[in-house]
Amino acid sequence: MTFIESLMPHLLAAPILLPMAAAAVMLLLGDARRPLKSALNLLACVVNLLVAVALLLWVGQAGTQAVGVYLPGNWPAPYGIVLVADRLSAMMLLLTAVLGLAGVTYASGRWDSAGVHFHPLFQMQLLGLNGAFLTGDLFNLFVFFEIMLTASYGLLLHGGGPARVKAGLHYIAVNLLASTLFLIGVAVLYGVTGTLNLADMALVVPTIAPQDRGLLHAGAAILAIAFLVKAGAWPLNFWLAPAYGAAVAPVAALFAVMTKLGVYAVLRVWTLLFAPDSGVSAQFGGGALVWAGLATLAVGAIGVSGTRHLGRMVAACVVMSSGTVLTAIGFGRPDITAGALYYAVGSTLAVGAFFLIVELIDRSREVEETPLYVSEIEPAESFAYPVDLLPPPDVNLDDDQRPLIGQAIPAAMAFLGLAFAACAITVAGLPPLSGFVGKVVMLTGLLGAAQTQGQASQVAAPVWTLMALLIVTGLLTVIALSRAGMRYFWAPSGRPAPRLRVIETTPIALLLLLIGLLVWQADPALRYAQATARALHEPRGYISQVVSTRRLPPPPAAGGQERPQP
Repeated sequence: MTFIESLMPHLLAAPILLPMAAAAVMLLLGDARRPLKSALNLLACVVNLLVAVALLLWVGQAGTQAVGVYLPGNWPAPYGIVLVADRLSAMMLLLTAVLGLAGVTYASGRWDSAGVHFHPLFQMQLLGLNGAFLTGDLFNLFVFFEIMLTASYGLLLHGGGPARVKAGLHYIAVNLLASTLFLIGVAVLYGVTGTLNLADMALVVPTIAPQDRGLLHAGAAILAIAFLVKAGAWPLNFWLAPAYGAAVAPVAALFAVMTKLGVYAVLRVWTLLFAPDSGVSAQFGGGALVWAGLATLAVGAIGVSGTRHLGRMVAACVVMSSGTVLTAIGFGRPDITAGALYYAVGSTLAVGAFFLIVELIDRSREVEETPLYVSEIEPAESFAYPVDLLPPPDVNLDDDQRPLIGQAIPAAMAFLGLAFAACAITVAGLPPLSGFVGKVVMLTGLLGAAQTQGQASQVAAPVWTLMALLIVTGLLTVIALSRAGMRYFWAPSGRPAPRLRVIETTPIALLLLLIGLLVWQADPALRYAQATARALHEPRGYISQVVSTRRLPPPPAAGGQERPQP
């Protein structure tokens, strides 16, 4: 084993320790050193991105177990804390790191100085997200959930204002209730299985006595409600659009991946505890998950079509994305789950960029021109063209009688318009961007499910419903976003073109570039998603790797003798 290979398991702790240390240092710096804290936050996010890339390459390379396990206290499962990185958690870590870096870069241009403690809260948010994706037991999943939520309370209120305070109070109340349900579900599952380690719990579930099986299902259902609240599933998502629509742009962009944490938790716990080989509990709750996802997808599309507020429109796109992924994973088929995972990455990047674009659009609408009165205009300065310079009668004219053809589009409006269109195409699932590829893969898997002998009667209704909704919701999204785009970019407004800053447009451009890269490298990305889906629905490799990881021997004592094992 090389030095790099021996070092990689220890790298699992870096996504947790790095934001924790960065937040602590920034708190010690106080409020007077904002530029230093901004630079430190940006540096921490860059390092976090590099660590996420390294972990993704490590678990995704050929010839490995595709599961990395680290024992922080050097106690094996199920007695000690376990950090686990597989293909799914590494993918989510990378997605979080990308959106975190984009958000902090954008915020350094304006929003980081709109309130106190933005930078430490941002790092604590990353700490909670990274820890939740890496933890291998339910209790620490709850701990990291609470760290993430506590930081999100402060970030949602960042910038002040009545709208943020109102949305923040609703957000806090709903998530406190979800946290209570989380603890109740964990307590019930622990009482039935006697363990909190997910891999160990997966081994215990098939052996549970029939009289305790109902209690197991009740605990799992209570836990799922807590996860679905965070995932934005209907009817538990009434808080999401006001909260996400009121948050400042860099915070809302990071919240886009926070919603996917709820989906991740459902997928992780459900595929481990109710795998096909878990006895009579196999695939428990899959049907309910499918129909909840279908309702969420439909409600999200209605939300996009029924509002003119751009922030809430993008928040409804978040609901649509969650509903699509929840429905797809509920079928329990790797081919459909693979398409959902690919779609989730592209749609989350698009929604994150969308929130940043919306803030720039709203800011441009707030620019006020100096009023120009008719009495100040000389007759010679009227907008009429001289007779010899008048355009031909067949040329289209604007409101000032100037020919439309040949007028230069301001660079700022061109950038915002093209970025808006790219995000809309991705979220709606139109070609040629990643949303279309993900939906095609899901539709292909759905057709295979409908044609499978012996299962057609069980899955026909939800399969055809999802296929219809994927097409109809895409159409509704295109209509709604096209209408919004025409209102903001094509309709004459009489306002000057907005002045964009490089530090604010760069993260948007990079997110859109990653969406394009996801299409350009669609084959390796889909192969990674398919391998991830197969490992999720056949979790024996994950379980065996976690339970078979042994503690490291203690270092030799002075004199060369080994210390006794405790």
